[in-house]
Amino acid sequence: MTNRTLLRLLMALLLLALYLPGYAQPTLLQNAPGRRLLSLNGSWNYILDPYETGFYDYRRMAFDQSPSGKGGYYDNQKPSSPKEPELIEYDFDKSAVMQIPGDWNSQDPKLLYYEGTIWFKKSFSLKPQAGKRYFLYFGAVNYEAHVYLNGKKLGMHRGGFTPIQFDITDRLSTTGDNFVIVKADNTRHAEAVPTINTDWWNYGGITRDVYIAETPATYIADYQVQLAKNDPGKLAGYVQLSGEGKGGQAVTLNIAEAGIRQTLKTDANGRATFSLPAKKLQLWSPQSPRLYAVRLSSGPDAVQDRIGFRTIQTRGQDILLNGKPIFMRGISIHDENPLIPGRTRGEGDQRMLLTWAKELGCNYVRLAHYPHPETMMRLADEMGLLVWAEVPVYWTIAWENPATYQNAEAQLSDLVNMGKNRASIVVWSVGNETPPGDARLKFMTSLVRKARALDDTRLVSAALELHRDGPNVLVDDALGAELDLTSFNEYAGWYWGDKLSDLLNYKFTIKYNKPVVISEFGGDALAGYHGDADTRWSEEYQEALYQNQLKMLSGISGLRGMTPWILTDFRATRRQHPVYQNGFNRKGLISSTGQKKKAFFVLQDYYRQMAQKYEHR
Repeated sequence: MTNRTLLRLLMALLLLALYLPGYAQPTLLQNAPGRRLLSLNGSWNYILDPYETGFYDYRRMAFDQSPSGKGGYYDNQKPSSPKEPELIEYDFDKSAVMQIPGDWNSQDPKLLYYEGTIWFKKSFSLKPQAGKRYFLYFGAVNYEAHVYLNGKKLGMHRGGFTPIQFDITDRLSTTGDNFVIVKADNTRHAEAVPTINTDWWNYGGITRDVYIAETPATYIADYQVQLAKNDPGKLAGYVQLSGEGKGGQAVTLNIAEAGIRQTLKTDANGRATFSLPAKKLQLWSPQSPRLYAVRLSSGPDAVQDRIGFRTIQTRGQDILLNGKPIFMRGISIHDENPLIPGRTRGEGDQRMLLTWAKELGCNYVRLAHYPHPETMMRLADEMGLLVWAEVPVYWTIAWENPATYQNAEAQLSDLVNMGKNRASIVVWSVGNETPPGDARLKFMTSLVRKARALDDTRLVSAALELHRDGPNVLVDDALGAELDLTSFNEYAGWYWGDKLSDLLNYKFTIKYNKPVVISEFGGDALAGYHGDADTRWSEEYQEALYQNQLKMLSGISGLRGMTPWILTDFRATRRQHPVYQNGFNRKGLISSTGQKKKAFFVLQDYYRQMAQKYEHR
C-alpha cells in the first residue's frame, strides 16, 4: 500500500469516526466544584490549526518513508537546534495565550468567525498523593474535544455545553510536572447536536471552568437528595460510592437544620438508597428560596451541598408548586453577556442576567437552547427562579441517525446529572421547534421517556411548532401527548406578517388538556430607534407587539406561563441587516448596551398583575 493510499484510507476512517458518538464517560462527579480543587483557569497557550496538522501529522504520512511516530501537537515537543535533523514545526511555549474559560471568537479579532481546530496547552504542578484520586474536569468545550495529559490521550467528547471528566490518577507525573493539551473543534456537522443550522453564535473553545478535583481513593461519586415524587413529607434518593471497597460502607446523610440524620449502608455496588420522613423541611419557592446545608460523609470523604426541597406537578390545566397553582412569569435567556463579547465568564455575568430577570418580575427563566453552566442553576436556586433546562435538539436534527440520537441522549443524561439536586429546575426540555414527522416523533419520544427514567420528579416538555389557517391556530403535535406541558413558539406580529391590530382575531385550538406555557414570542427592536407603533424595528413597534400579544394570549383558557424571546439582545451570525441587526438578534427586552427597551416595562407591568392575581388565589 502506498503512502498516498494509506493517507486516503485514514481520511475515510476519520470521516466515518466523525459521526460516531464520543467516548462514553462515567457518571460525572456530583458537585465537583464542592471538592478540593486545583484551578486550571487562566492563561493557556494556543495554536491555530485549520488543517489539523497537529492531529494527523499529514506531512509524515504523505512524505516520510520512515516516520518516527512523533510530530503531533499533543506530544508538546520542543524545537531543537536548527542544526539537528529532527524538524519540529510548533512551539506551545512561544505561542500566543488565551484566557480560559473563554471563547476564542471574542479574544482575537482574527478568530471572530473562525470554525475549526485550535490546540490549547496548560502546564501545572501536581504531585499525586497516596490514597487520593484526581479528576480532570472541563465545564464545557465547544464542540469536539480531544484531551491529552502528559502526551497520552485521555479521551474525547462531543457536545459543546456539557461537562467533561477524566480520572487522571494514574496519568499524573510522579515529579509533579504536568501538562494538559486540548484539541478543540467547533466545526458544525449535519449529524451533530445541535446541527449545522442554529441561531446563536458558534463560540469555540474551552468556554467554562477547568480544574482538577481531588477525592479519597473510595469517594462519594454521585448522590440525589430531594423530595419523593409529589410527597412533601418524604425525602428520597441515593448515595453512590466509587473505588475499591465501596460495598458495605457506612454513609451518613445529615441536614442539621431540619433535624435529619441518617446512617446508611451501601450494597455490593456501592449504592445506598433512602426514603425517610421530612416533615420539618421548609419548602423552596420563588417567594422563599430556602436552601439547606446538606452533608454526606463516608469514611474519609465528605461532600457539602446547598439544596432546596419542593414539589412540582400538573393537575388538569394547572401547574402546582408545593401543591399550589402558580403562573410561571418567565423570560428566555442565552448564556451570553450582551455587554462584553462572548459567553458568560462566571458568576458575575450570570448573576447580572438573573437580576435583570428578577427586576422584570420573573419567577421563572428558560435557559435556552442548551445546558447552561452549573453555577447558573445554583444562582437560580439562591435567587428564587424556576428553571426550564434544555438540550440543543434544535430545528432539523438528523432524526434517523442512531449516533445523533445517542449524542442527544448523552447530553440529556449529563444535563440531568448536573441539575438533579437543584430545586430551581422544574422542567427538562428535550428540544426546540422540531418539525413534525415520524422519525422525529420516535426520536423525541425516546428522549422524553429517557428524561422520565432519569428523573420522574420534574416536568418534561419541548418547545413545539404549530399550524395556522388564517386566524385559526392549531396545536396538535403528536409529541404533545408525551409531554407534561403544552409549550409552543409563536411569532404573531413579527414573522407571521400580520398587523398588530389583527392579533386579537387569532383563536387557539389546543388538542391537549394540559397547562399551556408559551415558550417564545416577540419581535426585534433596535434600542434608541423610535417611530410609531406601525414602524418595524422601533421600540414603539415592539412595545405595541407585546401589548397585543399579551391580550391575545390571555384568551387561552389554559395559559399558565410564558418565556418571551428574549431577555437581552444576543449575537447571531444569521442576523445581517446592516442598520438594525449588524450581527445581533434584537428581540431582547434589554439592549446590547444594557438599555431597557419600552417593551420591558409592558411585560413588567403584566407580570406584576399576574403575581397579584395568583397570590390571592
